[in-house]
Amino acid sequence: MLPENEITRVLVVTAHPDDADFGAAGSVALLTDRGVEVTYLLVTDGDAGGNDRHLDHSGMAKLRRAEQAAAAGKVGVTDLRFLGRPDGTVVPSPDLRKDIARVIRQVRPELVITHHPERNYQFIAPSHPDHRAVGGATLDAVYPDARNPYAFPELLEEEGLEAWAVREVWLMGGPTKNHWIDITPVIDRKLAALQSHTSQVGNIDDFAETIKSRLAAQAQQAGLPDGHYAEGFQVVETA
Repeated sequence: MLPENEITRVLVVTAHPDDADFGAAGSVALLTDRGVEVTYLLVTDGDAGGNDRHLDHSGMAKLRRAEQAAAAGKVGVTDLRFLGRPDGTVVPSPDLRKDIARVIRQVRPELVITHHPERNYQFIAPSHPDHRAVGGATLDAVYPDARNPYAFPELLEEEGLEAWAVREVWLMGGPTKNHWIDITPVIDRKLAALQSHTSQVGNIDDFAETIKSRLAAQAQQAGLPDGHYAEGFQVVETA
């Protein structure tokens, strides 16, 4: 497990706007509060999401980018990058791996947070096909692509991006969590980040209480006292 004092840069790779906030916004707030530099990389703009059918795909993408920027600001993140791939059709292709490896080499994080690449049969919501595709592509970009100077050699030869070895990956939304973060001190900021995604959650009754209930259940799994909230991850050592 990577010691806290050795984490200075973190890259969060997700499929859609709001994924980082559902899975890791509390943990991100705690990281940025410690002075850690956090970058969000979003593979799509979420153009196939939302409930407002008055917007076309382009309009929805623009709205969701703005919502993600607002949400990121609530937890101290200002570096957002978008790949602009179509929502709903992401596959873990070599081209996607290259794009993620590029950002890993640019940001040079010790820690990457991304989706679990396996389906979670206990709780299906995190298992969107885009999530699983992005999780798999990100793990491949971490190992072996980003650290291997012979992988995608144009990243080095044409863009000057030296190889970089990520030391650890935290997977969101999977069935086999083994690491828990107590986010009780920043629960209001996580909720504020989530509620920035009005197009996604604005019409859900008792949304905040539903989220708090889920996070309280995770805190119980972590063995935390009543009244606490937690985010859970599966830690993969990749050094």
